[in-house]
Amino acid sequence: MTPIPEWTGIAEFVAVVESGSFTAAATRLQISTAQVSRQVTQLEQRLGLQLFHRTTRKVTVTESGKHYYQNCQRLLEGFEAAEHELQERQTEPKGKLRLTAPITYGERVLMPLLNDFLQRYPQLQLEVELSNNKLDIIDAGFDLAIRLGQLDDSRLRARRLSGRQVFTCASPAYIERMGQPNTLSELKHHNCLVGSVSHWRFSEHHQERSIAVSGNLRCNSGISLVDSALKGLGIAQLPAEYVSHHINRGALVSLLEHLQPNEEGIWGLYPSSRWSSSKTTLLLDYLTERLTQHPKPR
Repeated sequence: MTPIPEWTGIAEFVAVVESGSFTAAATRLQISTAQVSRQVTQLEQRLGLQLFHRTTRKVTVTESGKHYYQNCQRLLEGFEAAEHELQERQTEPKGKLRLTAPITYGERVLMPLLNDFLQRYPQLQLEVELSNNKLDIIDAGFDLAIRLGQLDDSRLRARRLSGRQVFTCASPAYIERMGQPNTLSELKHHNCLVGSVSHWRFSEHHQERSIAVSGNLRCNSGISLVDSALKGLGIAQLPAEYVSHHINRGALVSLLEHLQPNEEGIWGLYPSSRWSSSKTTLLLDYLTERLTQHPKPR
């Protein structure tokens, strides 16, 4: 078995790179300059590489040193993150946690869960901003964002918490009056209640399909479209949190179930910083558990 490399000198090497000199690194590490120099020299000898160009006036990092620094920095951050999280987990979670989420999903699904979370951890302070705008969580200082569907921000780390289903549905009165569509082509003969997009998603023969729909009502409010569907005005396609209750009690009928699209993701996004707060991790674990148990239409 290959022996594990020694870690001696790595912290000193990183400190010199970040501080710009052996003296500044020694001050940062609270050791002598001679000790920093000795550790770095031994590291260079062990690696067989020159990590710094040294003159009487300044110290500059070699190309090999720059590449080695990037790897060492990640290692030290990993140790720092592990130690930080371990320390936080020893105590009751407390302090502020800021998050953002879409309005209706936040009101109907997320906030009841967050209220339960606060009951469990009363020393926490939650600041929640519900917005349908995709806020820049780094610039705005959020710890966490709940996003639905496709993700597009590569600066953030993402964790899939659960999935949600989209349902195409109409009231029994509408179906009795206009009939029930059984194929996608039949939708053009129906009054479709259109939301913020003019295309509905389906899955046919294991392929995603996007179908253009139209009708005499367009509204970017899911709650309003539910009311329209309940009053028999047409067919709507909406996420589960809007229609599950109405489908379960028979006020709406789920249509085209054999063509139902795949679940879209419910994601927790957080900054890719030195470490994610244990409070954030705790909340992500909690939401993953609870959202998986969230009731779906029968």
